[in-house]
Amino acid sequence: MNENLKAPVISKSISATGNSFVIHEWKGSGPPYMHIHYEDDEAWHVLEGALTFTFENSTVEATQGMTVFVPAGAAHTYTADDAARYLIILTPALDELITELQASPLDQHASILKKYKSEMIQ
Repeated sequence: MNENLKAPVISKSISATGNSFVIHEWKGSGPPYMHIHYEDDEAWHVLEGALTFTFENSTVEATQGMTVFVPAGAAHTYTADDAARYLIILTPALDELITELQASPLDQHASILKKYKSEMIQ
């Protein structure tokens, strides 16, 4: 048997981590500031409610069934309404970044973002 092969993840809660991307079922808003990931793409698929994405020159509301893809290099943030439930699809590096940001005070976010080749836009 090839030891490099991994078993698929099958779960009632939607969360899986692989070598190239991570998927989580989440609620709640993104950070309160615009930011850019210079090397990592990410995407959201809205299961319920709505997410409002803010980009440099536009605002987009994503409702149930819509998917928003943000390529590396695009400044963004988003807010979730109270009913929002969504899948977030991201790279393992962004998953680590978010874990670190969630455990840190806001005044440390700029330096943490730089560590993950990302930047806070003010």
